[in-house]
Amino acid sequence: MRMCRVVTWVFGAVVPLVAVAAPAAAQAPLPAPTRCAVAIPESERSGYVPLPRGDVFCPLMADPKGQRSFVAWLHETGDDSDSEIGSVGISDALGLLRWGGPKPGDGFQVSLSGSVFAQFDLDKSSYDLINADYVIGLPITFRRGAFSTRFRLYHQSSHLGDEFLLSEDDPTFEVENISFESAELILSVDGGAFRAYGGGEYLLRREPSELERSLLHGGIELRPSRRLARFGTVAGIRFVAAADVKFSEQQDWEPAISVRTGFEFDRPRDTEPPGRRWGLLFEWYDGPSPYGQFFSNEVRWWGLGIHFTL
Repeated sequence: MRMCRVVTWVFGAVVPLVAVAAPAAAQAPLPAPTRCAVAIPESERSGYVPLPRGDVFCPLMADPKGQRSFVAWLHETGDDSDSEIGSVGISDALGLLRWGGPKPGDGFQVSLSGSVFAQFDLDKSSYDLINADYVIGLPITFRRGAFSTRFRLYHQSSHLGDEFLLSEDDPTFEVENISFESAELILSVDGGAFRAYGGGEYLLRREPSELERSLLHGGIELRPSRRLARFGTVAGIRFVAAADVKFSEQQDWEPAISVRTGFEFDRPRDTEPPGRRWGLLFEWYDGPSPYGQFFSNEVRWWGLGIHFTL
C-alpha cells in the first residue's frame, strides 16, 4: 500500500508537466539511449566496436546505488533521531566491446563499472564520514528495440568512517565487515517517454554469512525526449521523474522505496555525439537503509541533489 501511495503521488505530480510537453508526441521518438544520455555515436552504431562509447542500457534513475555521480543534501529520520546527511556518489563505466544491432541504439555490450557511495554527518563541524560503499562490476547489456536488459556480476564492500567509530558511544554497537558478490538481472521495456523495469539479484558470497541472498527490484521512469525550454545557447531543460522499489529477503520482503524527480539540463541543441547532462532532483526514500552496515535500520529521508550522467 505504501508503494502504491508513493507511485500515485509521483506521477500525479508529473501529469500537469507532461501535459505541457504534450506537443512532443508529434516528434519522431528518439532511441532510449539518446534520451537517457548514454547514446552511441553514429560512427559506432554497427558492427564490432572495441572500447566503445555510450551503452545500450539506460542507468536506473531512482536507484540509490544506480550508476550516476551526484552530491545531495538529505534530511534523514532514523531509528534514533533526525540528522542532516551529505550523500555523495561517484560512478564511471568503461565499455570493453560492443556488437551493434540492426537499429541505432541496439546491440550487445560488455563493460567495467565502478562506484563509491559515501555519507557524511553534516551535524558535525568536521562533516565526519559515516560510511562508504565501494562497488565494482562487470555489466553485460543488450538492447533490441524497446526491450533491453542488464546482467551484472558485482562486488561490494562497505567501510565505516574513522571519525564515526571514534564518536560512537553506544556500548552495544558492533562493527560488521559487510562484503558480498552478487549476480543481478534487470529487464526493461520502453513505451514512449515511459520506461518500466524489473528483476532481482542473488548473493553468491556474503560476509557475514547471516545475510540473506535474494532481492527483487523494479521501477518506473518518465523521461520525455522533448525539452520543456531552451535558454538561448546556454542549456536546454527537461522534466524527469522515477520511482524505484526493492524487496529483500533480509528485510522480510519489506519495500524500500526511492523517488527522484526534477529537471535535467543539457546542451540547447542536439549534437553528435550527444553531450552529458546534469540534473537538479528532489529525492525521497522510505525503507531499510541501502548503505553498508546500516542495512537493518529503518530510515526515511528527503532532500535535494545535483546529479550527473555517465
